[in-house]
Amino acid sequence: MAESSIEWTDATWNPVVGCTAVSAGCTHCYAVAMAKRLEAMGMTKYAGLTRPSGAGTVWSGALREDWTALALPQRWRKPRRIFVNSMGDLFHEQVNDDFISAVWQTMRTTPRHSYQILTKRPQRMAAFVATQVGAVLPNVWLGTSVEDARVVDRLDDLRAVPAQIRFVSFEPLIGPVGRVDLTGIHWAIVGGESGRHARPIREAWIAEIHGQCRQAGTAFFFKQWGTWGKDNKRRSKKANGRTYRGQVWDEMPAETGT
Repeated sequence: MAESSIEWTDATWNPVVGCTAVSAGCTHCYAVAMAKRLEAMGMTKYAGLTRPSGAGTVWSGALREDWTALALPQRWRKPRRIFVNSMGDLFHEQVNDDFISAVWQTMRTTPRHSYQILTKRPQRMAAFVATQVGAVLPNVWLGTSVEDARVVDRLDDLRAVPAQIRFVSFEPLIGPVGRVDLTGIHWAIVGGESGRHARPIREAWIAEIHGQCRQAGTAFFFKQWGTWGKDNKRRSKKANGRTYRGQVWDEMPAETGT
């Protein structure tokens, strides 16, 4: 587990590492480059998870369940918001149900923490939670990623998940999402892509989501412009900042979602 620079969380916890691409939002996945770097630093947990390709570094298809990581949250005495699996997807088809259940048990026994689980596979998440999990844990937030209109159906699967808080990450936002149903979605994160291969974000796409959040009563969190600013000029992520409509939007969901 590590302290995090991600604006909407306090720390990251990676009981599963490794992944495979499922949609266009995966193309420039930051976790691939990070996994390659961690392997080069000698961290055996990340060995063999990536491979070179004509397009650069990609996931190799290998995943690793780290049973030793399950005890880590117990050591954190101070309450934290914890992003689960910034370096993989807990609901990847190669992750065993028994291991996911063990992750749930860790979260159940550490109610002082809030856990934020984000997946691009909400259909499996919905099926698992409905059949394998007992009572809804109030400290577990369940979310999915939606990068453009082609994958908005993930929200339907997310809505089917019994959860105290459901959230959607519109990041990297690489296209308009159109009209989306945010019923039962308590929190929306919006952000542009960063890095030298980043695809542009458009202010109109952000405005579309912001307006729908206001109509639905969904908390709105603007994470970043990324590499492309609102004037469609390429700069560093830091230079473009995270101000939208003249202010920073750091809204968080009420922790009594339904």
